[in-house]
Amino acid sequence: MKRFEGKVALVTGAASGIGKATADRLAEEGATVARVDLAPGTEYECDVADEAAVARVVADVVAKHGRLDVLCNVAGILRADHTHELATEAFDRIMKVNLYGTFFMCRAAIPHLLKTRGNIVNMSSTSALGSHPWMAAYAASKGGILSLTRTIAVEYVKQGLRANCVCPGGINTPLHGQFRMPKKADMDLLRGAIPMVPYVGPEHAASVIAFLASDDARYINGEDIRADGGALS
Repeated sequence: MKRFEGKVALVTGAASGIGKATADRLAEEGATVARVDLAPGTEYECDVADEAAVARVVADVVAKHGRLDVLCNVAGILRADHTHELATEAFDRIMKVNLYGTFFMCRAAIPHLLKTRGNIVNMSSTSALGSHPWMAAYAASKGGILSLTRTIAVEYVKQGLRANCVCPGGINTPLHGQFRMPKKADMDLLRGAIPMVPYVGPEHAASVIAFLASDDARYINGEDIRADGGALS
């Protein structure tokens, strides 16, 4: 399939995990992909929590390619803490990267996406839909992304812009591999969030993102789609 022939896509978190799989998938389908990540050596090195850096990157991408058709906000960080032990600084950092970073990118990209009648795919999480213990900061940030996406979807629908969310769970990524439960955590509390099937690779989430970003999903707007192996079913 070449669903993105002649289109320009910007993908954050593109150096690894779901972000890399998404960038690769869109490129395979014909997109010119601007890969954005904090990792050194990335095409567009950027901390999405830095609003000035985000504005520069979006401007640079549009200046180089002349347009922007798709924005995929995948960059994010994760940590687990007992809520009563969660430091304000840690809460702020997760909100800044996950929620503010998504907002900064959307704000900078929307004027360009309106010109192409493009679309946004944001990365939420099953933690925004279910009850995940020890995830006060992460779940709050992902719930905020869900609400932000729905606001954008209805605000710009008559101007031809779409915005949707993917809510993954049970995806093997470096972010997932870094997850550590807090001390004395009761594993039984987490069982409802774990898929009944084996975990899969990031390409499975990327395929959902690619679908939502394509014209195949042109009648889908303001929606969240779970890719979690039925964990919340």
